[in-house]
Formats: sequence, C-alpha cells, structure tokens
Amino acid sequence: MDKSSSKGKERKTIEKNRRNQMKNLHSQLNSLVPNHGSSSRESMPLPDQIDGATNYITQLQGNVESLRQQRDRLRGGAGGSGGRRTGLSNSPVQIQINETNGVLEIILVTGLECQFVFTEAMRILNEENADVIDANYSVVESTVFHTIHAQIGDATSVASITERLQRFAL
Repeated sequence: MDKSSSKGKERKTIEKNRRNQMKNLHSQLNSLVPNHGSSSRESMPLPDQIDGATNYITQLQGNVESLRQQRDRLRGGAGGSGGRRTGLSNSPVQIQINETNGVLEIILVTGLECQFVFTEAMRILNEENADVIDANYSVVESTVFHTIHAQIGDATSVASITERLQRFAL
C-alpha cells in the first residue's frame, strides 16, 4: 500500500507541475497578443483566447507575405499598383511614391554607393513643408531600401514633391 500511495502522490505532483507549466505558457502567449477591443482578454474563455492568438499569428503571417511581395516587386523593378515609380530597374535610384489621406509614403531603392539620396529626399520634403512622421532603412546585400512617411498639406504639395523627387531620380 505504501508503494502505491507514493506513486499516486508522484502522479499528482507531475500533473500539478504540468498544469502550472501550461498556465505559465498560456500567460506568456496571452501577454504577446495585443488586446483588441474593450473586454479584457483574461475574461474570455481559454479556447477563445487561443483562437484570438491563432488569428493574430495568421494576420502577422499575411503581413509578412505582403511585405515580401512588396520587397520582391521593388527588387525586380516592377511598378506597384497605386504608386508612381521612376527610374529603370538598372537605374541606381528607384522611387515609389504613394499618397493616402494626406500621408505620403516614399520608398527609395538605391545601391550602397548612393547614400546621398536619402538626404536629398529629406531636403526636398523639408523645403515643401512636409512633416516627416518616420523614416527607416534596411540593407539587403548591396541594395538599400529607405521608407519615409510624411504628412503633407494639400494636393499641390503632392504634385510638387512627386515632380521634384522624380526629377532628382533621373
């Protein structure tokens, strides 16, 4: 009897440790998924929380795929829909400009030897009184991808900025 009761206690301890580990893993997952909506994520049933996390991961995977396609489009020299692109695929500078709700997105694709392009684009935006919201870059092999988001005033600014950037890229 003594041996079987110690096995039973051991099983209970193992099961308790397993439940605690699952609870900790669930808590970690829950902390990584943003809380969309007014109700607290903890008040949702566990299956709904896991479904929410799964949907969020699926959405992130779609975003990654979309960004990969955009990167490949920019690398390949194909024009994007809705944007204007200047330069040829063998040109040292390629520019894609998109405008949505008063926000201008400028994507510059250059070689490592054209580091001045970003500075010139920022100078043009400053001269046109555009407020730069953010700017970043990434380097892949010998290609530099710059992305600039700027708040603009009116449609004439869009036309003027676009024309000046396109003229600069030629």
